[in-house]
Amino acid sequence: MTTRSGGAAMLSRRALLAAPLVTTVVGAARAQTTDYPRNPVKIVIPSAPGGPTDVMARMISPGLTARLGQPVLIINRPGAGGNIGVVQVAKSAADGYTLLIASTGYVVNVSLYREPGYDAFKDFLPITELGSSPNVVLVHPSSNITSMAQLIDMAKKSKEKLNVINPGQGSTPHLTAELLQIKAGIPIENIPYNGAGPAIAALLGKTTPVGITALPPAHPQIKSGALRAIATTGETRWFDLPDVPTLKESGFPDLVSETFQGMYAPAGTPADIVQRVARDTLAVLADPVVVGKLRDVGFDVRASGPEGLAARVKKEVPMWKDVIVKSGMDLQ
Repeated sequence: MTTRSGGAAMLSRRALLAAPLVTTVVGAARAQTTDYPRNPVKIVIPSAPGGPTDVMARMISPGLTARLGQPVLIINRPGAGGNIGVVQVAKSAADGYTLLIASTGYVVNVSLYREPGYDAFKDFLPITELGSSPNVVLVHPSSNITSMAQLIDMAKKSKEKLNVINPGQGSTPHLTAELLQIKAGIPIENIPYNGAGPAIAALLGKTTPVGITALPPAHPQIKSGALRAIATTGETRWFDLPDVPTLKESGFPDLVSETFQGMYAPAGTPADIVQRVARDTLAVLADPVVVGKLRDVGFDVRASGPEGLAARVKKEVPMWKDVIVKSGMDLQ
């Protein structure tokens, strides 16, 4: 999406955009950039502060700063379900100084939006998957709701739709609520926010009775008792929330989902820069101290490298498209 001058540069650019995601790292520009980085590196987060992607980025940025030898700056660019920040990076110079860390919305929005503004396969190079976490169904502790059975019973008896907060259109919490509406047969009004941080703040303020977010931003509030978790969306219960059942255990075996974070570079970024950032990021994620801190706040570390992230994107784009079609959601 970045315009370059010169016929040869344009030809190279078009060839890159035509290549499959899994091979674009190999086919990226071959220029040697052994002095990279010479300047601070910006990582754009396409959501508000306090969400899982923001939490992940800020927890690994000190280690990346140390390894790259330059400051790693976290820039939040929320809006349009994450599309604003993603498109900004897609249009950035392909020089390794502007990178993207995005959640599952990256693979969802290309099917949820008629014009998301980017192509998940052509406009970016995968660097590495970082981690994943289950989503969690939350209520304010002042509520009498302590289980999914009670929540569903209340929703069925109500004459109005159940308002459910989520961190944004196209997020897996949003899609979980849409699927819950179908599976449980309850009317839900999804209320999207620009990130999990603002969504959790609204839930704490009793703006609406129920919220669904990824686990990491809600984890401190759950542990402190400020919010009550009544279900998670993982295959199994989260290790330090043993009393919180999964939706699978609560009678919804098909509602297993998670939010994952991936790091990407604009298409055309030199291969050696992509490999350098991937190598340093994987080293940070291999640090037992970092792994422990991430796990403590709700992340399962998934350090897969460029090939692993490419495979996940290839799998999840059609998977979530199928969910969107089957749920009958209106395209944005």
